[in-house]
Amino acid sequence: RPNSTESARLAVDRIVRGVIGARIYDLVRETPLTLSPSLSAQSGNRVFLKREDLQQVFSFKIRGAYHKMTRLSPAQLARGVVAASAGNHAQGVALAARRLHCQAAIVMPRHTQRIKVSAVRALGGRVVLSGENFDESYAAARELARKERALFIPPFDDWDVIAGNATIAAEIFRQHPEPIHAIFCAVGGGGLLAGIAAYASVARPETRVIGVEPEDAASMKAALSAGKPVALDHVGIFADAVAVKKVGAAPFQIAQHCGTEIVTADNDAVCAAIKEIYDDSRVIMEPSGALASAGLRIAARRRKWSGKNLVALACGANMNFDRLRFVAERADLGENREALLAVTIPERRGSFRKFCALLGRRSVTEFNYRMSDRDKAHIFVGVEIHSAEETAALIRRLRESGMDALDLSANEAAKLHFRHMVGGRARAENELAWRFEFPERPGALMNFLTQMGEMGPEWNISMFHYRNHGADVGRVFVGVQVPPGQRRKFARFLSALGYPYSAETDNPAYRMFLRQPRRKG
Repeated sequence: RPNSTESARLAVDRIVRGVIGARIYDLVRETPLTLSPSLSAQSGNRVFLKREDLQQVFSFKIRGAYHKMTRLSPAQLARGVVAASAGNHAQGVALAARRLHCQAAIVMPRHTQRIKVSAVRALGGRVVLSGENFDESYAAARELARKERALFIPPFDDWDVIAGNATIAAEIFRQHPEPIHAIFCAVGGGGLLAGIAAYASVARPETRVIGVEPEDAASMKAALSAGKPVALDHVGIFADAVAVKKVGAAPFQIAQHCGTEIVTADNDAVCAAIKEIYDDSRVIMEPSGALASAGLRIAARRRKWSGKNLVALACGANMNFDRLRFVAERADLGENREALLAVTIPERRGSFRKFCALLGRRSVTEFNYRMSDRDKAHIFVGVEIHSAEETAALIRRLRESGMDALDLSANEAAKLHFRHMVGGRARAENELAWRFEFPERPGALMNFLTQMGEMGPEWNISMFHYRNHGADVGRVFVGVQVPPGQRRKFARFLSALGYPYSAETDNPAYRMFLRQPRRKG
């Protein structure tokens, strides 16, 4: 890979020339750039959506795949192509291969959802299920390409793929000749960001190009900080299309050379963006497809932009239906339209009425209550609000009235688990609390339970909560009684399990709702 400033300039030139010579519009659609009334009103700017969800495969991925394959010779096409993907890139390669009368084999993880497998097969692709995750499927695809002497079509780390993606920027600037302050795009492996940044650096150098990553999969942010691509230990897979542990070398080089910026967004912000786009277009974006819009809202708020022309790439709409429940639950939190509060009130006559009066005419979205002792009661309540400032004002009002109040709106364990477990205090000595995640697939929970069942006899599970959230990740909350002298040994056991986990023993919501206070004296 080129690594000098001069070679980076040559790479940008190659990408721009690739855009100029692209022969893709017999299959790729020039998608519209549409004004988003909701996002514009929310941010105080003029926000436009580049509607890549309107491609035949509902994603921008057809651009890079088809551009790459149109540059192959007839002899190369006759050998066939191979790709690795769990979704969007797979469909792009399969559609491009059908157009070019070329055989395509797509390696997908074994537990890929059937709807995605069926979509690839419907486009004429030969599906090979191999590997437990994308990295294993990628390795299997490279080996298959070697054995069959076929051409491997990379998902992002390829100059021709990047040039195909860059045609989006050419369309944006042609469709909007007025100045554009910033373009936001989702970042997975970096191929989309690199294409937009390279073309903008030549055609509109005054336009900022800002990449948006999930907070739990910020591989480009890590790379730019380290000065080179680095592998993350773990990535969240809510936005599965951008759940990449390590960005490509070529995209990184372009992003670094062009001085691209990175914004991160949490899942609640992404869910809120999905809802906003739906309100405007009646189209349900997949999480990665709404990621750019989420980042735009965050950046505009933090930088206090007003009256700017901003563009967000709506880059994909291959939404899994079973995720909609999770999105609906979290959208209001991401929009600051719901606050989750833990409130402690005196256990005496009139306290509950006073608490309700302090809430005023706000709609109550959730309410959990149970007496904890003779002197006080803990309440977990969800209320409809309009801003974070309103939440802060409500908490101050509660505290001034003699009630302890805690904002749990950003507390992940409280949102996922504690809200369903209020009132579960028990006197469990030496209890430690942990939150685990595992890939959601048939039998995954039983596999987790089986491994937990292999704990030493000196440890005891004292609490367990699991809920299927309709996502690709299963989440479990567990309390385990571990004597103080056994905690190092237990830490080694946790590491050997192989599941991502986080300690929640010091989480204030856990201490308030689930842990019995220690006896004094």
